[in-house]
Amino acid sequence: MTAAIITVSDKGSRGERADTSGPKLAEMLTGNGWVIAYTAIVPDEREDIKAELIKCSDELKIDFIVTTGGTGFTKRDTTPEATMEIIERAAPGIAEHMRAESAKVTPSGILSRGVSGLRGDSLIVNVPGSVKAASECLGFILPAIEHAIVMLQSEATEH
Repeated sequence: MTAAIITVSDKGSRGERADTSGPKLAEMLTGNGWVIAYTAIVPDEREDIKAELIKCSDELKIDFIVTTGGTGFTKRDTTPEATMEIIERAAPGIAEHMRAESAKVTPSGILSRGVSGLRGDSLIVNVPGSVKAASECLGFILPAIEHAIVMLQSEATEH
């Protein structure tokens, strides 16, 4: 299965800060058998985020797209809004689970505004920008993600 990691960071996109979250997520995913098909660092600009998400889902046909960063409370944090604008169906349980588990680690875990949803045959998930929070959140959901992709790409529902 293929994955893309999009780091959302003004400073990272300008080369003023090293991206630590993206490489950590890549390490976790490859360690679980995923192929990292695409990575990018974009500024906290809604249109740039949307363009990357659409490229990964519609053009590159990537199974699992993870964004890291832009999920907080600052005025520049617009990753959830950009994601909501391009998904076709919401998958709220994923983000809800990440927040619930994060709250067990730190009270500020509830402050992530990340969302998750489906576009075509791609699952898109927003995780926080700090390497610690990003890796924790991915770790919370990773056991279910492969099954989610299989279900997303299946032709029919079995009852």
